[in-house]
Amino acid sequence: MGMDSVREVTAALSANGGILCRCDRPELGGTLDWLVRQGKLAAVLPGVYSVRDWRQQPTIAMRAALLSHPDGVLIGAAAAKVSYWPSIKLDRIEVAVPRSVRRQQGFSFSRRLIPADLVVERRGLRYADAALTAVDLATQECADSIDIALRTRAATLAGMRDALARTPNRSGNKVRLKLLIDSRDEPWSAAERKAHRLLRGAGITGWQSNLPVIVQDQLYYVDIAFRRHRLALEIDGRIHEDNPSLFESDRWRQNALVFAGWRVLRFTWAMLDRHPEHCVATVRRALP
Repeated sequence: MGMDSVREVTAALSANGGILCRCDRPELGGTLDWLVRQGKLAAVLPGVYSVRDWRQQPTIAMRAALLSHPDGVLIGAAAAKVSYWPSIKLDRIEVAVPRSVRRQQGFSFSRRLIPADLVVERRGLRYADAALTAVDLATQECADSIDIALRTRAATLAGMRDALARTPNRSGNKVRLKLLIDSRDEPWSAAERKAHRLLRGAGITGWQSNLPVIVQDQLYYVDIAFRRHRLALEIDGRIHEDNPSLFESDRWRQNALVFAGWRVLRFTWAMLDRHPEHCVATVRRALP
């Protein structure tokens, strides 16, 4: 195998973000096959090649899917990962395409048309916007996609409702609508969502979620605030258990609020889940 052709493949891979489609350089087909046999390249999808460890690089797989299907749009976890949720677990690359496509290892293709104005094109990728992605990923068991989209300001409730209305007749839409209604007070975490449900169920009103408060030129967000009574409910969700820096920042915030004249009650996920009546009674006791 001539070194010149190997160098051409290397240059083509570099120029195309680490991937190369055989159809774009048919004259290099023999070299591509040889490099695959040597274990130096791997077929990401039929006719699309990259370095052997491409599975460790999600962006490579996403680019390969869109190169293989120029009219495709990344959806689901793949769209979330490149838009507003970089830490989401990615088991496979999901792509919406206008025709039926056979599933490939590590990829799934859905016959689906995404409205053009709900598609984002950035950094060589084409994916469903955050509003549609958050709605798509929401399930009865997990509404994290909605909560994270709200917390990061990647999407609004109005935008998510519009995305749901623009993609009708899909399996699971009734659940998605129910979750959007449940999100009307804009929870930023699963624990906040549970706290909102408890307060609404108990008929406790006069509160606002994630109220911005400035104390000594520092901006803080109170998880649940009874502004009139200067009562703050701080909700320590599951994420706090694994994030020491978040734990510390919450304590600085609490101290600042106390010095600014706020009373602060703290509730954990376990408290809300196992002792909801006690949590409600505690809030009632703190209110005039």
